Amino acid sequence: MLIPDIGVLELIVRATVVYFFLFFLLRFIGKKHVGQMSPFDLVVLLIISETVDASLIGDDKSLTGGLISAATLVVLVALVGYSTWRSKKVERWIEGRPKILVRHGQVKDDVLDDQQISRSELMEALRHQGCTAVTNVRFAILENDGRITAGKRETDD
Repeated sequence: MLIPDIGVLELIVRATVVYFFLFFLLRFIGKKHVGQMSPFDLVVLLIISETVDASLIGDDKSLTGGLISAATLVVLVALVGYSTWRSKKVERWIEGRPKILVRHGQVKDDVLDDQQISRSELMEALRHQGCTAVTNVRFAILENDGRITAGKRETDD
């Protein structure tokens, strides 16, 4: 129960490989999809966690093996967080950059296409922020967390 069947170094390497694989997989999906999880996405995420379980600890069913894998994942999260805090270059690489969807009332269709956002999804997000027409939008930005933020144009009264 307490003695791992697999070496400590192998447990650490396994956890590290799984962590970075899932990171790149989720990064590949894109901001919109991570920021707007549907119930289906949650089910897929739960299935992914179940499928990588064996990859993390192999045949090891020991308490110690599970704790080593969990500790490795927590340390990796802390290291990535620290790295992004210390370096803007690493932060941009890990988290990406916000994308401008609308500038001065003009929709950036190429960015919408790249981010797989439909015009109706954009308009819904704008309406949630009180913008009823694209021409009244000074900017709309797809943030790194998947949210769309918008600013209204100032009107001349």
